[in-house]
Amino acid sequence: MSEQVRTMFASIADRYDMVNSVLSMGTHYRWRKKTVKLSGAEPGMDVLDCATGTGDLALDFKKVVGEDGRVLGTDFCKEMIEPGPPKAKRKNLDVKFEVADAMDLPYDDDSFDISSIAFGIRNVDDPSTALKEMARVVKPGGKVVVLEFGQAYGVMKYPFNFYSKYVIPKVGGWLTGNPDAYTYLPETSAKFPAGSRFTSLMADTGAFSAQSYYPLTSGVAYVYIGVVD
Repeated sequence: MSEQVRTMFASIADRYDMVNSVLSMGTHYRWRKKTVKLSGAEPGMDVLDCATGTGDLALDFKKVVGEDGRVLGTDFCKEMIEPGPPKAKRKNLDVKFEVADAMDLPYDDDSFDISSIAFGIRNVDDPSTALKEMARVVKPGGKVVVLEFGQAYGVMKYPFNFYSKYVIPKVGGWLTGNPDAYTYLPETSAKFPAGSRFTSLMADTGAFSAQSYYPLTSGVAYVYIGVVD
């Protein structure tokens, strides 16, 4: 699965930002800013952003941790992170980028105050392994922060289900030339454990002293916070 996912993301990397903005109508930017706020990030902190993609969440963290803080964005698909450095330079933000797998991070224990992952945990082969690795590299009392799609509820349930099933694959496929990628992404979102089911998975890793979740846009997405033991 990992190689298939890597190939899929490599094929859409050059249009990933544009398609995200079109399909979410810009909502993903607000979700990332909310994620940074919920993380409790402060000036001077060190942050590792896994599955960083083109670096949007990493850049949002850097704006908060400031010059005295350090942000490192990693992704196992090198094509996905290629837009990151020029994007950071345009915004005058000092963010480093490296190729690394969230399930096997090449960093020492207790190296960061926060580790994060946005829209990537459902794409790893073993989410529990990734969560343990992300917790390992965070200092005791630090946080693992996950932003991920969920299953919408309330007034958003039926419109979002229709949008995910019919609009996202068609428009995403048209814009990227890869309809399979934009069929895969909403299908994995619909199946992935959300809300209390995901915090139960976090608890089962034994890596956290506490875990909590925050629904965004009636469950279209969730932010999960795990406090590292």
